[in-house]
Amino acid sequence: MPISAVDAITPAFEHARQQLVRPFRANQWAKLGLVGLLAGEMSSGGGGCNPGSFQMPHPEHSRRFVESGFPAINPVLTASLIAVLVVSAFVLFVLLLYVNSVMRFVLFDSVVTRECRIWHSWSRRQGPGRRFFVWQILLALASIAGFTILIGIPAGFAFLLGWLKEPKEHMVPLILGGMALFFVLLLFVVTQLVIHVMTKDFVVPQMALEEIGAIEGWRRLWPRITGEKGGFAAYIGMKIVLAIGAAIILGIASAIVLLLLLIPIGGLGAIAVIGGMAAGLTWNLYTITLAVVVGMIAIFSLLYVISLVSVPAVVFFPAYSMYFFASRYPPLDALLHPAPPPVMPSPPPDPPPLLPTPEPIG
Repeated sequence: MPISAVDAITPAFEHARQQLVRPFRANQWAKLGLVGLLAGEMSSGGGGCNPGSFQMPHPEHSRRFVESGFPAINPVLTASLIAVLVVSAFVLFVLLLYVNSVMRFVLFDSVVTRECRIWHSWSRRQGPGRRFFVWQILLALASIAGFTILIGIPAGFAFLLGWLKEPKEHMVPLILGGMALFFVLLLFVVTQLVIHVMTKDFVVPQMALEEIGAIEGWRRLWPRITGEKGGFAAYIGMKIVLAIGAAIILGIASAIVLLLLLIPIGGLGAIAVIGGMAAGLTWNLYTITLAVVVGMIAIFSLLYVISLVSVPAVVFFPAYSMYFFASRYPPLDALLHPAPPPVMPSPPPDPPPLLPTPEPIG
């Protein structure tokens, strides 16, 4: 019988507890942190680092060093640098999206088997990962097209009517139209988020266990949703509540850890700036590229630290979706609750040894 969204919490907590602390294994924790980061399962409350809020002391000569370097850059080099950064960002986005797609299945295997084996799962999950990658690309394109249509049509309508040329004379329709557009966009964003959550929670297990695509997975999932609207709606609501609670707890823990880390990072940054000033360095193609690379490494390192703090959530939330869905999807239920091995009947006891035949008398 399908269990409710509330009933799935207890087995998910027990699953996470057994996987993480019975026994505690530091290497497994580190692997799960990496998988959770690349799979996008890290708690949203684990953040709290705002790079713009961290300030280093800037002496007057340091300010002149920063300001005087940029005007000396050749415009051709600047254009080349911008082009390289744009292309590199696009390639990096596609690469990370592919890694994210495959890592979603690595995380699925890690939670189901209670053993994180990154390379083993990465090798065997390339097929489902590619199919999920195509789905994510299509969903991103659909989102872009949706925003373009929802914003472009009202903007074009207002332009044709002359509302944008003389906005003061059309304040009422502009305000009412803006409010209506806001709620339409909000509904669109919420719909996209629900589709994303449902896909990774309920379609990915089908893709992993049956070697099907995301569209086929949705075709099979939709009758279950329509047949049990209340149960799945309660799941989404309960997951929001659990995510808020996890965000608060892990956000506080992550903030404490990041504050402790920013002290040595700030010191290293100050040393780098002072060393660059002493060496007479200026901003050019090479120093900017080096700064971008170092900054990306520093950001990834901080995100990995946050992911390590968020490992309990990385394991709990996939386990929660699995236990909820397993009672509605027998192949997943068979993995989470394997049948006990058959008891082999014990062989019959050996017969007692025969007594020796007595010797005849006489």
